[in-house]
Amino acid sequence: MAGHSFQTAPLLVSRSRWQAVLQHQIVRSLLNIGLVAAWLALFRPIFPYLKIIATRHDFRTNQIILVGIVILLVIRILDSGERPNLAAIPQLVPIPLLLVGLSAIGFLVNARFFDVNTLAATLFGIGSYGLIGLWLPPQRWKAGLPAALLMIAVLPFGDHMQTFVGYPVRLYTAQLVAELLAIVNITSVGVDTILVFENGVSHIDLPCSGVKSLWTGGIFLLAITWIEQRQIGWRWGLIALLFTLVLLAGNLLRVLILTVAGPVFGLSTLAEVIHVPLGVLTFVIACLLAVFLLRWAPLPSGSVFRITPQRHAWLAPLLIALLLVGSLLYVARPVLAVNKATVTLTPPTGVSITPQPLTPTEYEMLSRDGADAVERWAFEWNDISGTMILIASDSWRAHHRPERCFEVYGLHLEDSRTHLVATDFPLRQVALATPTTTHTFSAVYWFQSTNQLTDDYATRIWADLVPEREEWVLTSILFDADVDASASETEALYLALRETIDAYLQR
Repeated sequence: MAGHSFQTAPLLVSRSRWQAVLQHQIVRSLLNIGLVAAWLALFRPIFPYLKIIATRHDFRTNQIILVGIVILLVIRILDSGERPNLAAIPQLVPIPLLLVGLSAIGFLVNARFFDVNTLAATLFGIGSYGLIGLWLPPQRWKAGLPAALLMIAVLPFGDHMQTFVGYPVRLYTAQLVAELLAIVNITSVGVDTILVFENGVSHIDLPCSGVKSLWTGGIFLLAITWIEQRQIGWRWGLIALLFTLVLLAGNLLRVLILTVAGPVFGLSTLAEVIHVPLGVLTFVIACLLAVFLLRWAPLPSGSVFRITPQRHAWLAPLLIALLLVGSLLYVARPVLAVNKATVTLTPPTGVSITPQPLTPTEYEMLSRDGADAVERWAFEWNDISGTMILIASDSWRAHHRPERCFEVYGLHLEDSRTHLVATDFPLRQVALATPTTTHTFSAVYWFQSTNQLTDDYATRIWADLVPEREEWVLTSILFDADVDASASETEALYLALRETIDAYLQR
């Protein structure tokens, strides 16, 4: 018996050691899981926005690109043969830790003062890739930077670029086109004419046409950089700058050709037909040039860090504690008290109006963004009926693109173009349809202040950059049927509403 016990003692000791190691690995795994959970808990307010991008049909282009990236990423991971080690101790690396810290702080500041969803989602993506860098080998982390940027670029920057960057780009492009035409003694076409015309024929806007090409081109450049395994550095930056300049030059050429075909020679139908092919052609040429120049960019080599990363068992608990503190410090931008005062609007003669009060949720959403007054009515004008909503505010955040609202209510956008009621009265004319029936609707909208009237959402936003902002009114009309929005009868309604809104603004 004694000899038997002596023989089994080493086996018992070996089992004890393995149990200790197993317990240690379990603890490290739990700490890693807790770190990821604390990170996700901090950024939990942005998840509903990410769900909208992932599910709504108006972000279909973003969804298709995202699926393609995920498939390519899975293939790359499977080809590498490496598998994640859940029990690995995080490493102390400066650049990924800096990304994690700045992203977390930036997220809290954005939530408190700005509440810009796309910015919050971008910070989440950048910080998440920094978090991954706590476990990845430095060289692998550096090589994966294009893929990370590509995932972030899938966010709907195209719409934001169209709104924020689109206005100055269109303005400067129109000025250059007018100057080029003046060189050949064509002075009858002014900047305003070019802006209205180009905006009108661009209602069918592909991601590779116009200002949106900057976003699509950026995604293409990042994708090729990742596929070709090129390094993001100063050479890559020069290639990206040249690529951007070529896209802008292509857009300038497109607008010039459209202007010559339309306002100069009166061939508006031809301009509308060639709008999309011109945008696609210039985009393809720029992409081919980028592929050629990308061969000049070097392959990844060397480490992004000058020191060898050290792994520390205390790093995960410290980061978990800091992230939990950040979650406690999270404060959303305060919701302003709703102003339920009505817009003082005297209906034009012959218009019958029935109030349609907004729901508490609608009031909260609009007042959160600074609406001064909101009113919605059902109306009848001769043989025309529909619904109109007026939103008064001195902040662009309280206004929106009505096309999005129409789509939320289940209507499909068929067409959207500029219509000139008068030389100083452009409005947006929208054609809508129900997805399951052949029933069609018409809608119009415009933004109006005491000094300006426009159908361009970007113009409305840029108007808020002046030191003393003025009040604007968004007027959106949804007709109950498919009416001729450019008929004299409906135009009389627009003009009457314009006068009464102007009276409100002048009060």
